[in-house]
Amino acid sequence: MTRLDHMPEDASPVSISQSGLIRLNGPARAIALDVLRVSSLQTGAYVSHFRGRGMEFDESRPYQPGDDPRSIDWRVTARSTEAYTKLFREERERPVFVVVDLRSSMHFATRGCFKSVNACRGASLIAWAAHHRGDRLGGLIFGDNVHRELKPRLGRQAALHFLHELVEHPAWKTSEEPSGDPQQALSSAMAALRRVVRPGSLVVIFSDFIGLSRQGQSCISGIARHNEVLAVNVSDPLERELPPPGRYRLLEGDDELAIDTVAPAARRDYEQAYEARTKELDAFCQRYGVHLLPLSTQDDPVTALQTALGRRTH
Repeated sequence: MTRLDHMPEDASPVSISQSGLIRLNGPARAIALDVLRVSSLQTGAYVSHFRGRGMEFDESRPYQPGDDPRSIDWRVTARSTEAYTKLFREERERPVFVVVDLRSSMHFATRGCFKSVNACRGASLIAWAAHHRGDRLGGLIFGDNVHRELKPRLGRQAALHFLHELVEHPAWKTSEEPSGDPQQALSSAMAALRRVVRPGSLVVIFSDFIGLSRQGQSCISGIARHNEVLAVNVSDPLERELPPPGRYRLLEGDDELAIDTVAPAARRDYEQAYEARTKELDAFCQRYGVHLLPLSTQDDPVTALQTALGRRTH
């Protein structure tokens, strides 16, 4: 997945447009959000299954081998001499929450397009796929300073409203300077998400997860107890590995930064720091049953999501 095959040639690598996100309506029809197989592309990751549509509690019965341990009814179990598991009945529509990180660290790329741009394209594909499946769409879009919540709604207008909020978010304005702690911005967004997500939802988070604190992890793990969570880890190749030894210039608006990649020790420390952060995120996701999908700034989000989630057959 190294070419943005489904993007028009005139698509900007540093910004998004509502018309461009609307054009993803067609490719999104092929992305499956049903009971499907989600295979993380991360080395050493696991394979698991989405549960499909949202579920409402029906009754409890004695636990049987093969039951999901996350469905144990601890209240009934505490009053009994044996374990009980919760049974659920399927809801007609399942809420789908799409979360998009637009903090300053996401407005960066050395190849392909900005992390924020690919995150918005991926989020739009999930939004359209939810619409085509008849699910209610809600969302949370946050930057360094502002986060906006969208209540779950049905229909094409819900998807269009979500796209509009992506395009109009203040984080796209280069004049907006971060006024707070980016780590706290991520933690606050995850705390807000935990308050609004209804049990039985599908939650898809597009972020680079830089600065994910213990508080933020606690919120995500709490959400994962009662919902399916897909974490899409957006990164740029430069974050994984420095370019060949030499001196380079990085530009951001009128600001310029020179970096020296010659020293072997510095290169090794840089790569080890990224590997440690990635392993920590991977271990966290495996521990709490969160599906993890890496997405590079060079990847085509249509291909990435179809590969990870499967293709609709009808």
